[in-house]
Amino acid sequence: MGNLMSYSGIVTKVRAMQAKLLTESEFEDIAGLHSVPEVIEYLKGKPAYAEYISQLDESLYHRGDVEKVLYQSLYNDYTRIFQFSGIKQKKFLKEYWKRYEVDLINYCLRIVFNHYDVPFDLEYKKRFFDRYSDISIDRLVTSRNIEELVENLKNTEYYEPLKRLKDSGAATLFDYDLALDIYYFTTLWRKVKRILTDREREIFQRDFGTKVDLLNIQWIYRAKKYYHMLAPDIYSMTIPYHYRLKVERFKAMVEAPTVEEFGHKLADTYYARRYQIEGELTLEQKYKEILKKIYMVDRRRNPYSIASVNTYLFLKEEEINKLTTALECIRYGLSKGETLGYLGGVIQ
Repeated sequence: MGNLMSYSGIVTKVRAMQAKLLTESEFEDIAGLHSVPEVIEYLKGKPAYAEYISQLDESLYHRGDVEKVLYQSLYNDYTRIFQFSGIKQKKFLKEYWKRYEVDLINYCLRIVFNHYDVPFDLEYKKRFFDRYSDISIDRLVTSRNIEELVENLKNTEYYEPLKRLKDSGAATLFDYDLALDIYYFTTLWRKVKRILTDREREIFQRDFGTKVDLLNIQWIYRAKKYYHMLAPDIYSMTIPYHYRLKVERFKAMVEAPTVEEFGHKLADTYYARRYQIEGELTLEQKYKEILKKIYMVDRRRNPYSIASVNTYLFLKEEEINKLTTALECIRYGLSKGETLGYLGGVIQ
């Protein structure tokens, strides 16, 4: 009864928001459009985005500005869930928000590393970060180089891990990205397990653990196929956490001498046996497909739990990723079939 009472408002709100997610047929419609303005006009008729799209000036009808609208929709959904949450759920959501902080820092790193001759355009995020984050966007946008960017993160939890890299004097953009990812994943589980009940901790561990295992598999594969990295370097770029990917299987993949041998070792893992991980879909598409199945099963079995929040935010984030991909495909003039190929599996 306790969980029913504490989650009844959240579940009602989440169900209403999920009804607004795009369907498979709607993504097929979008894939058949021929320009970004056509996508914008289409989204004006969709309840999840109409409010934000309608405020967009026609002179700003291009991909970058549409992405800002999409993320405003995500952040507003997060806010609605937060407003209906109790103390325990709000603690969880504050930890969850850190994934958006990492995305923000990664964006800023690319601006200063690549010396982009464009201003930081983060105003659309500001009211959300002012409310939920210790990161000051007002300070970040003044950063002209990596030294200033790191100093502008002072008094946040990201300062120390990034300062160590800065002080080394030899860190690349890849090093900073990797440090942020590893920091995020290794600290999230440590913090969240103190917040959740035993049953919810088990649910979160399954979702989080599966995500980490599959990310490690992707990173090992890419390190071997595209960068020809040696085992010691690959170990340094993986998340030091294992769920169903047993340590001996993990080591066998890292130390496989070739991509082909990596594939043989992958075939011996739980994920390959359980989800037929090899096939037409890319590892990234399979990663999303597997996570979706796990999230949906957890929510179905435990509707009045943190699974309702975790699953909805995953679905919404993946919808935005798919829309962003579709916009890019349309901008480059790809056919409907090619665009659908890049979109991969259906999210809803």
